[in-house]
Amino acid sequence: MLIPIYPASPLGFSEGGRFFYEKQFLPLLVEIGFQPLDPWRMTDQCLLDEASATPYGIEQREKWRFVNQIIGRNNTEAIQKSAILVAVLDGVDVDSGTASEVGYGAALGKPVIGYRGDFRLSADNVGSTVNLQVEYFIRLHGGEVVTTLVELRSVLVRWHEMLRNRHP
Repeated sequence: MLIPIYPASPLGFSEGGRFFYEKQFLPLLVEIGFQPLDPWRMTDQCLLDEASATPYGIEQREKWRFVNQIIGRNNTEAIQKSAILVAVLDGVDVDSGTASEVGYGAALGKPVIGYRGDFRLSADNVGSTVNLQVEYFIRLHGGEVVTTLVELRSVLVRWHEMLRNRHP
């Protein structure tokens, strides 16, 4: 049984991030038995290309405002459809969009698993791994923050079992 999972991350913004996301991160989710509701593929690429290709100025700003609304709505609907979220928390600070998705998922009662493979310190104090509010929302419904892909796999396998048993 494929269980829908929402992968929240800023990885689609860079070439290296996309490589990790597409070659390691998403395949890990699929291998475990999740169906990723991939926010980086939900919006028609033609819309993104058209907005990017529009010459800088008012027209481009308006096109991006239109596309941004579509992206936001698509991501919102995917979070609503998901059974669980997994959030990449790398960076000097957690990406603001990822943090928003974590908060929204937690508000809907979804479990959230945080993955921080970045060894830099990024917490408000020694009691947290990342921003304390983001970490609070991750832990709110039984989620946790892990720091290796091995740990991530183990936690997601456990969650997959629990979710599968809830909805046979």
